[in-house]
Amino acid sequence: MAQIALSKVWRSGGLAGTILRTSATNLLVMVLSTLTSIASARMFGVVGKGEFSAILYWPTLLAGLVSFGLPTSLIYNLKNNRGSSADFIRAGFLFQLPVVLVTGAVAWAWMPSWLANYPGEVVATARWYAVAMLPILLAINLLAALAQSTGRFQTYNGLRLSVPLFNFIGLTALWAAGHPSLSAAAAVFLATSAAVVVWTFYSLRDSLAINWLKGLGNRLAAKALLGYGSRVFGVELLGTLYAQFDKLIILTMLSARELGLYTVVYALSRVFNVVQMAITNVVFPKVTGQDKSVIIATVGRAFRLSMLFMAIAAVPCMLIGRYLMGILFGEAFLEASSAFYLLSVECMIGGGSWILASAFNAMGRPGLVLIRQVIALAATIGLFFLLVPPYGLNGIALALLIGSFIRLGVTLLAMRMTFRERLSTLLFDRTDFRFLQMRMQEKKRRKGANEHADGTN
Repeated sequence: MAQIALSKVWRSGGLAGTILRTSATNLLVMVLSTLTSIASARMFGVVGKGEFSAILYWPTLLAGLVSFGLPTSLIYNLKNNRGSSADFIRAGFLFQLPVVLVTGAVAWAWMPSWLANYPGEVVATARWYAVAMLPILLAINLLAALAQSTGRFQTYNGLRLSVPLFNFIGLTALWAAGHPSLSAAAAVFLATSAAVVVWTFYSLRDSLAINWLKGLGNRLAAKALLGYGSRVFGVELLGTLYAQFDKLIILTMLSARELGLYTVVYALSRVFNVVQMAITNVVFPKVTGQDKSVIIATVGRAFRLSMLFMAIAAVPCMLIGRYLMGILFGEAFLEASSAFYLLSVECMIGGGSWILASAFNAMGRPGLVLIRQVIALAATIGLFFLLVPPYGLNGIALALLIGSFIRLGVTLLAMRMTFRERLSTLLFDRTDFRFLQMRMQEKKRRKGANEHADGTN
């Protein structure tokens, strides 16, 4: 019965079905990322793993720093200005061209200083990889936003799944061929990501079949896109810094060995955010443009149910994760098992707070999330400098965990003060269980009706 109900939800085009499929995609992405991390750890060892992570780090950081909120703004404007989609798409993509040129030049010039403690081979590879990968990552972000805003979640999930899938296939092929060098592995990641971008452009060709030179002077569309983007960019910039500052601290204060250990346990801990990330990615475009009451009710229920289910699964998953870490990555990586436990809890708390924060973005109030991010980031950075020198990786994990509780607390307080929502209702609502019960009864009635229909036929 459960399998039949799950199958029906999976095939449905509603919110639950989309969240379920996106959750499955998130899980596969996590699995593939973990497999890729295993392959690179086995290929290069702990220190080599850290050097490879240093190469991959910079384009990811730079893409977040120069996104200017355009992906989120594209979703918001396409959902609220359906008649001008071509103008927004054109403005979003063309605006990134000068950004790529300037940022790439800066990365090329400053990379030796950024990786001053790393070997020359690592610096040289990081230079060309950052310059070449940056436009690919920016294109991926805009294409993902376009797929979300047009309801093409199959393409959206395919984009997100294809990159780690082909990265893993390419890396294992390189390993099997006996050429496990850092530069060759970086070239594989670059080539596979570029191929996925080409495929996504083809999949979205109906939305991208526009006159790219027409309407370049449409100031209203550009103003709307960049206007909302500038408002949400502060939040996303702080989110990028919050997500990447830990690795920056390791690059500057610790060694490649610590970076290799950290990237493994951090990636493994992200499996706890599979469902919550799917909910955020699906709920935001679904509720954008709805009434305030609908947005708060939907987001609040998604937050509470996700936290409940993740709390139930936390302990066994953390124990299994540590066991697998020793088997798959090697005994050397068990040195960071305490950091893994702390990061796992941080992932669940942080994922839940992002679900709540999506309500502010959906109502066009990203500035409220900005305040939350400023407070949490300032506290976390301060904790980094306080806890990392005496505790190393565990200090980084503990600082992130404390920061996640700060983000959640500030988010709840902002919803209480802005929307007059009671904290007790945001944290617990008995109607959630009635909602689940009604959904199960509805699925049961549908199953019975379908079986009756099949019998009469």
